[in-house]
Amino acid sequence: MPPSRHVLVVEDDLSLATELSRGLRASGYTVELATDGDGVAERVLDGRFDAVVLDLMLPGRSGVEILEALQGRVSAPVVVLTAKTSLPARLEAFRAGAADYLPKPFFLEELVARLDARLGRRGDAPRVVRLGEVTLDLDARTAERAGVDLGLTPHELNVLAWLASRPGKAATRAQIVEAALSTDGDTQERTLDSHIARIRKKLGPEGAALKTVWGVGYRLDVEAGRER
Repeated sequence: MPPSRHVLVVEDDLSLATELSRGLRASGYTVELATDGDGVAERVLDGRFDAVVLDLMLPGRSGVEILEALQGRVSAPVVVLTAKTSLPARLEAFRAGAADYLPKPFFLEELVARLDARLGRRGDAPRVVRLGEVTLDLDARTAERAGVDLGLTPHELNVLAWLASRPGKAATRAQIVEAALSTDGDTQERTLDSHIARIRKKLGPEGAALKTVWGVGYRLDVEAGRER
């Protein structure tokens, strides 16, 4: 399995930042968060991030100022994620060094696809998990039987993909909610149980691989590896 890529998400809306973090982690990224612009350039310049997702309107140092501080000094691509949609704002960001520009509102899947393309993850052998006759591609985010999509919702795919990325390991309901879903709390844990029930039904006979670990949560018993 290819190593996880390390992404810094710079977003002052804590709710959105948390949702982004969970979604990127469910897609195989390692994520750190920053909620203002101060110190961001210094963190990126130390070389530990493979990419940056950057809002432009930040407390402290602005996104454009961060781009200008990084321009020509790091190889990590910066994907701007912002509510500023005008052509002048886009051109200013690209001139300051942005590698890509995604206006809000946005689809998480598109952000992941853009990061994958920038980081060359499309060239890696896909991470594939097999459940009997079901094939789950963790990078393409598909679940199919004999080439036919199983119709999992984005949340159901998040849950199944996250469990499949740690095969045979039990996880608490709170851990799954934190990693794969967008909100916290007991209500969301009850929603998780509904997701699990629907995933099992859509998987058919292979749903038996999604185990309930009494007193803990759930685990997925699979064969994991790369497609050859």
